[in-house]
Amino acid sequence: MSYNLRLTMPGLPFSIVIPTYNEAGGIEKLLRELAALFAANGLDGEIIVVDDNSPDGTGAIVDALSKELPVRCLHRPGKLGLSSGVIDGWKTARPESRALGAMDADFSHDIAIFPAMVAALASGEYGLAIGSRYVKGGGITNWPARRIITSKVACWLARPLTNVKDITSGYFLVRREALDGVELDPIGFKIGLEVIAKAHYGRAVEIPYVFTDRIVGESKLNQREIVNYLTQLRKLYTARLFPGKS
Repeated sequence: MSYNLRLTMPGLPFSIVIPTYNEAGGIEKLLRELAALFAANGLDGEIIVVDDNSPDGTGAIVDALSKELPVRCLHRPGKLGLSSGVIDGWKTARPESRALGAMDADFSHDIAIFPAMVAALASGEYGLAIGSRYVKGGGITNWPARRIITSKVACWLARPLTNVKDITSGYFLVRREALDGVELDPIGFKIGLEVIAKAHYGRAVEIPYVFTDRIVGESKLNQREIVNYLTQLRKLYTARLFPGKS
């Protein structure tokens, strides 16, 4: 399929979740640009920001913008984690949304490929569309070598679980029915890994984009999240090798 495809087929209603914690510096810009992209491409999408009681007022900014943009904020009482935020956001998605997705709030994910992700699912050929750094045309900029190595090692460790190259991507859209009956573990921040390894989506397509390190705020990656990722992998491998024993 063409990665520059504009959505000329019947629309696919979807809900995209953006988990936040202290993203006041850039959240308004991101939401306005997403809303403009939806309008320009005829996309029927809602944006759900899941805010973990950010002390910088991120949630209040989103509440104010909800009066004019297709966005609403789910307020949580504290810092409960990215993956659980995405799962909680999906639970509140409007009934008509036939696809559910996730992306970061820090501009590291290129929103320009979003119409192609929607078009991939709307075509009926794919049940999962992934924004990918590790297929032809994708890449990473403005990241230190340490982070690039960490990312590639993380993908390598998970490679036996799937043919998807960017298995740690947090930028994706999945058919809603692909998650029916699937129990997603909210551990850590790699919700994309849970979906790729467990959901019943049939075929997946990776759409290339160039990942750019955040321009505002601070990275959420730390030693605890690395341990969570390794724990997540252990659970997935155990479930794959010994069904019913995770």
